Amino acid sequence: MKLLQVPTMELDQRIKQEIEENPALEEGGQDQEDEFDNQEDNDDDQEDFDLSDYLDDDVADYKTQTNNNSKDEEDRVIPLSGEQSFQEKLTEQLQLLDFDDKQILIAEIIIGNLDESGYLNRDLEAIVDDIAFSMNLSVEEEEVLEILSFVQELDPAGVGARNLQECLLLQMRRKQDGDIVRFTALKILEDFFEEFTKKHFDRIAKKLEIEETDLKDALDEILKLNPKPGGSGREAAKNHQQIIPDFMLFESEGRIELSLNARNAPELKVSKDYETMLRKYAEGAKTSKADKDALTFVRQKLDSAKWFIDAIKQRQQTLLLTMNAILNYQKPYFLSGDETKLRPMILKDIADIVGLDISTVSRVANSKYVQTNFGIYPLKYFFSESLSTDSGEEVSTREVKKILSDAIDNEDKKNPLTDEKLMDLLNEKGYNIARRTVAKYREQLNLPVARMRKAL
Repeated sequence: MKLLQVPTMELDQRIKQEIEENPALEEGGQDQEDEFDNQEDNDDDQEDFDLSDYLDDDVADYKTQTNNNSKDEEDRVIPLSGEQSFQEKLTEQLQLLDFDDKQILIAEIIIGNLDESGYLNRDLEAIVDDIAFSMNLSVEEEEVLEILSFVQELDPAGVGARNLQECLLLQMRRKQDGDIVRFTALKILEDFFEEFTKKHFDRIAKKLEIEETDLKDALDEILKLNPKPGGSGREAAKNHQQIIPDFMLFESEGRIELSLNARNAPELKVSKDYETMLRKYAEGAKTSKADKDALTFVRQKLDSAKWFIDAIKQRQQTLLLTMNAILNYQKPYFLSGDETKLRPMILKDIADIVGLDISTVSRVANSKYVQTNFGIYPLKYFFSESLSTDSGEEVSTREVKKILSDAIDNEDKKNPLTDEKLMDLLNEKGYNIARRTVAKYREQLNLPVARMRKAL
């Protein structure tokens, strides 16, 4: 069960760990000819075990290798990025400033206190205390504030800000070149930041006495700014972490072929050296206590190796069994890619089909991915609750969310649809749904309320 839950990306590490801990387990396939083929059991009935159980070709020669991917793909190594952090880049820029040792020390303390997004979330008073206690150096809060102003002039623009407004202002002030649009954007950030965040655009236009088109141009300038100047690179790295799919689906002429990623099918074997040792110690165990103890140790290692190989094999079978059931259950979707064709499906539906416990199906669904013609999806994406229509038909909540998402995408952004209007729209289409349920689905889709979706 533990192996089943391990995602593909971690399986390699788990196998390496097992090989390190158990020398009776090796990578690579067995030779076609086995020196232990057709062994007679004349001497195997001593003690309480059968030697043939440990020299069984069916287990020892078992190869979990599949050829879904080439060797190059299986052995591909992803290099780690050696890019500097934004703190390191800021520290390098300090050398360009005409600072004395004390000022450089304060600047380095400030830079060290910046968070991943580039913000200074600590009070200046706390930084003064840090310098006093850790460096035994007495500085005034005004000195730290002065050095902070220099740090805020370093690149990338916006670092060292203490809140979002200051971050955007630092960037917009650098862009001032006499252009009226950028000057208007600066005034909005300085004087009407709260109205800007709450999208009270009419109020801003009225107070600034500008036309709607001028306001829109100024807002477009603000939206070009980076709210996370320090952490943008790291956030991008987080958002683009590589996902290795566990399954691959290929559709051809109305038929769908399912294959398991080769990383889920490693090539493992029981060590020949340990088989030889077992034979040797089994013969000597009748007369030698040392050989008997060694025999027990070797048997334990071989048992463990055979168990691990069988567990990997069972993992493959369970993955394929579960994915095949999901594939057949949601076949209309996998053929078309149309999200509205997803059927209501819960863990119990698949568990009943494959004859496994719900917890087993849950382990598969929660940590595995499938590559389709329409993208890579987690298996849990295909599970959803049901909802009744006016005609009594059971439809997937995923279908309702898709309609909801499309309606918001296509709405008039000057007059976005309220949850009440979205409820009416869904009711007209025959979906029995309450306003609070619309709000719940909208939040699950990470879509803001109507007022926050408003645009000029």
